[in-house]
Amino acid sequence: MTAIERLLTHATSTMAAPGVSRVVAVDGPSGAGKTTFAEQVADELVRRTGMRPQVVHMDDIFPGWDGLADAVDLVAGQVLEPLSKGESGRFRRWDWAQGTRAEWVEVPVADWIVLEGVGCGSRRCRSHLAALAWVEADKAVRMARGIERDGEAFRPHWQRWAVQEQALFAAEDTRGHADVILRT
Repeated sequence: MTAIERLLTHATSTMAAPGVSRVVAVDGPSGAGKTTFAEQVADELVRRTGMRPQVVHMDDIFPGWDGLADAVDLVAGQVLEPLSKGESGRFRRWDWAQGTRAEWVEVPVADWIVLEGVGCGSRRCRSHLAALAWVEADKAVRMARGIERDGEAFRPHWQRWAVQEQALFAAEDTRGHADVILRT
């Protein structure tokens, strides 16, 4: 059984409340491959259900390079808690180029939501999740992927971000609560 099959089996192992979204979260350190895995999960859900789930990226929620801890409260309060009550969630997208909040993004109630990004498997989020995947890779591999994607000028930001990730993951034991662990 593949990691995606295990994740979706876990997500469907309990009955979903009527009118409430099943949220599958993909967490792990930056550069591990979370976005790729989340898209593969979404593709499998299309294959199984015929409908594309909304994929919510934590990168759109983080309030800048120093906002990891704040984003956990934002996604829980503005997206996950409303969805768990059968209500649409929403958040203001972070405009990385301008360094400020931009437009509101609606997250309507749907059968499935895929939530992807650092911190989405934190304690405050977990009770709202149908399943949690942890994606990891060696530190050097992750840094190389990040610099390849963002450019050498972003290395100091990546290093600063890595310190926040380590603190969050140590406090939350996110990996220890994952239903599926995938190493890339």
